[in-house]
This record gives sequence, structure tokens and C-alpha cells, in this order.
Amino acid sequence: MSADNEPLIIGFLCNWCSYAGADMAGTSRMAYPSNIRIIRVPCSGRVDPLLIVKCFQEGADAVLVAGCHPGDCHYNEGNYYSRRRFAVLRALLDFMGIDKERFRVEWVSASEGKRFSQIVSQFTEDMNRIGARKAG
Repeated sequence: MSADNEPLIIGFLCNWCSYAGADMAGTSRMAYPSNIRIIRVPCSGRVDPLLIVKCFQEGADAVLVAGCHPGDCHYNEGNYYSRRRFAVLRALLDFMGIDKERFRVEWVSASEGKRFSQIVSQFTEDMNRIGARKAG
């Protein structure tokens, strides 16, 4: 949890869809929690699972990966690739003792600013309910 008792959420957002959706939420003045730290990536398929593990090791309470809807990937199959990779990652996180609710993969298009806002708000609420992640 951060100094203001909000959960620290790291968000890896696809440049082509989800980042544009987050940008739309911001420019449309849609409210969403400020506790998400957004990292723009070329594609959700380029997010290395070990980077997600590192986020948890360094103190993140939760990690969100958001990409294009399946079938709409700018790189054709990146989101299908990420979906398969992250299914395996979930098993690893479980083995590490990290609650499965702390990691989410969502699909958000460039025109879905409201959806992005809702996802981040709900994720923050869920993390507040669960509480801070214990160190280690």
C-alpha cells in the first residue's frame, strides 16, 4: 500500500488500444483512482511474465495487463499469445503464494475509456478489500 493507504497497482497497457482507452478516460475527465502506475508497452504479448513477478517482488499490491480485444491486435496474435502466457503465470503466482485476485488481464479498446475507468476502480476496490500484500 502507498503512503495514503491506497494499493499500488502497476498497469501494463498496450499502446494501440488500452493506453489509448486510458488516455480517452483522462481527456474525457472520467474519474478513476490515481494509484495505478501505467507503463505503456507495444503489445500485451510483449509483457514478460518475469516482469510481473518482479513487480510483486518489489512491492506492488496488484498488476493489471490490458490489451486489445482478441482478434483486434495490431500485431495480429499478440493478445492470444499473452492470454496463453498469463494462464501459465497464474499457476506460478499461486505457487509463490500470491493471491490470484492480485493479477488481472483485461481487454480494453481505444474507444473504451469508461470501461478502463471501471476496471481500475473495481480493481482498486478489490485490493482495498483484500488488503496490503505481505512483503516477501
